[in-house]
Amino acid sequence: SEDAYRQVRTRLAVAVGDLGETKLKNISEPMRVYALSVKALIDGAAANPGSQGGGPSQPAAENKLSIAVLPFANMSGDKEQEYFADGISEDVITALSKLPELFVIARNSSFTFKGKNALIADVSRILGARYVLEGSIRKAGNRVRITAQLIDATTGGHLWAERYDRDLTDIFVVQDDVTHQIVSALAVNLANGDPHPVDRRPVDRRPKTREFSKSLEAYDCFLRGRELWWRHAKEPNAEAIVMLRRAIEIDPDFVPPYACLAGSLIFEYVNRWSATPERSLDLAEAAARHAVELDDTYPHAHWAMAFTNIWLRRHDVAVRSAERSIALDPNFAEGHNALGIFLHYAGRSAESGPHFERAVALDPLCPGMWLHFHAQVDYQLGRYDQAIATLKRRILRTPETDTSRALLAACYGQLGERDAAMATWQEMLRINPDYSVEQRRGVLPYKNPEDFEHVVAGLRKAGLVA
Repeated sequence: SEDAYRQVRTRLAVAVGDLGETKLKNISEPMRVYALSVKALIDGAAANPGSQGGGPSQPAAENKLSIAVLPFANMSGDKEQEYFADGISEDVITALSKLPELFVIARNSSFTFKGKNALIADVSRILGARYVLEGSIRKAGNRVRITAQLIDATTGGHLWAERYDRDLTDIFVVQDDVTHQIVSALAVNLANGDPHPVDRRPVDRRPKTREFSKSLEAYDCFLRGRELWWRHAKEPNAEAIVMLRRAIEIDPDFVPPYACLAGSLIFEYVNRWSATPERSLDLAEAAARHAVELDDTYPHAHWAMAFTNIWLRRHDVAVRSAERSIALDPNFAEGHNALGIFLHYAGRSAESGPHFERAVALDPLCPGMWLHFHAQVDYQLGRYDQAIATLKRRILRTPETDTSRALLAACYGQLGERDAAMATWQEMLRINPDYSVEQRRGVLPYKNPEDFEHVVAGLRKAGLVA
């Protein structure tokens, strides 16, 4: 609140965003409120280990088996090997996520702590995870040393630690071993009084799927490509496509590069990063379809198939594919978020809420675009005040967004706040002078055209469009 901010502003070492006058529950007059960005909160926790500020979430009682895997430290002395350490960390997250007994924090949130010296207690508080896995990787030639330790954040106690010195050809065996050791450690620690003990059976998935490659070179290309894709920018995305295609060329039966390639091509289509975006969409569909054909049990393959189908306007198919992805991986935050989005575009916004909530629980520091999607649903359901609050958070995190400002202006229009709508619209046009309602009408994959016209109606009420 404004009163609290006035008292502490000279003592804050983090950035503060002004959210303006906001209507709050059970308070008659609007109040001016301020927000700390989550990144600032994390940076502050790392810089001030003794700080006691509250994070976005606390481990829920039902999530006693919640775990966050921090990015493994690259000890190779070579920044070029960073992608390899990140890749191993992400693969361990993926392996743990497939166990329904665990609540696994998504890669996006865990990797926010990359390169930061935050205390385990701060990580636990901010991410809502009771257990934290941390480790390091040293790669030299054809040998790799991996160290890992599992910590109970409530006590600071080490439940398990191990060091592996292996040939790189055994990297998948090491990943399985690390995953199995974590599961066993959690099972032992929670055996007393836990009505749902963790299954201690080995997690070796290699005989059942094509998720692994026999070629270390193909795996290396995939890790490099995936790391580039995660940057969500035009040039790295183009480089990712090259690396992923190289991985497929080396090992045509290796599934993950196909799914990741589909995602990269979808980005190329949606953002118009290629001269032939429709061709990019066709290639994305082919890659996703081949991934599913190679391995119907790989969650990311169905995620890629879902995203391809929503842009092809096959709404029901997209929803089914997203449902399949989270059936295979209950901790798949991107899958839950995708299902929420696709239900909205399919005209079923009232069903989206629980999926968005689950996605954000799994990924507390979720991408800002997820907030925009959630606001779209609130707007569609007539919850304009809630949509405004969410869009302000989105704008705080992504100040250059034009789409969220356009939707915010529509919210103000629906509430009769024409001055606020006009100011927001002018700011949007400053950021993107070429913004076009017609272009958005043609691109967004709404099954029912009247759902998009609901947004246009808000702009029309504010006098922003004819």
